[in-house]
Amino acid sequence: MSNILKGAYDLHVHSGPDIMPRKFDDLEMAERIKESGMAGYVLKSHYFNTAQRGYLVNKVTPECNCIGAIALNQSVGGINSIAVEMAARSGAKIVWFPTTDSENEISHVMTGDPNKKLPYWAKIVKDLKDENIEIPTITILEDGKLTDDTIKVIDTIAKYNIILATGHLSHEETFALVEEAQKRGVKKIIITHVDFPTTYYSVEDQKKLAEFGAYMEHCYVTWKSGKVDFAETARQIRELTPDKVILATDLGQSTNCYPDEGLREFAERLINEEGFTEDDIRKMIVENPSKLLAEENSND
Repeated sequence: MSNILKGAYDLHVHSGPDIMPRKFDDLEMAERIKESGMAGYVLKSHYFNTAQRGYLVNKVTPECNCIGAIALNQSVGGINSIAVEMAARSGAKIVWFPTTDSENEISHVMTGDPNKKLPYWAKIVKDLKDENIEIPTITILEDGKLTDDTIKVIDTIAKYNIILATGHLSHEETFALVEEAQKRGVKKIIITHVDFPTTYYSVEDQKKLAEFGAYMEHCYVTWKSGKVDFAETARQIRELTPDKVILATDLGQSTNCYPDEGLREFAERLINEEGFTEDDIRKMIVENPSKLLAEENSND
């Protein structure tokens, strides 16, 4: 097998420094990108605009295209078009709608068995609550309609031709958002974590979302951590076809492998166990991400 990672992008990487402990920092990740033959990665934080960090990484390691992004959680003001404006002006290429502060995510993670294992970000929420610091949850709907602030964010994303990623929104929110985004000129859309428990989309729902030009994101960590069977992930990819899918890792956790290792394992398992071709894989880790990151309005 040739170097399957050559020219690849991972659009979902959690590198340090961060509030949460991370396995590697930005500079170490950039060196791994260079050594693996990958083209670059998107630096995701649940809490901050990472575009400035990306600029410095690229200056130190020009062989790596490190791309900044912003997630619309409460630390940046939630559904805040000014935060998106400033992120885009500083070079960010992806806007995630709420993740850790999404009403949908919180309702799944913070209810049920009080002794269940929580993700690290949820422990931060609990720690803050113990200090009487409340983090309001975020929804983008009011009386079943998108809020005015959401419309402003959509328009800002369209203005800069950057990527709208749906984050951890509910299905109702996602469908309303994606439909309106297409109407208002957003050309680049990713449905985040389509096989993740709190955001799980049926194949039928994925196909409906694909009709709006959206790409489906499948992440290494989801199946690697046992949240979904690998065979189910492969089935969903096959049903949508590689033309409408991107593979990413969501890696950065201190107990897991490095993103280049995870992306390679993901690709090799799809080839060796599920019959995908190298061309299929390159479509999902090279061609589709490159289209989404391109400056022109290309989302065929």
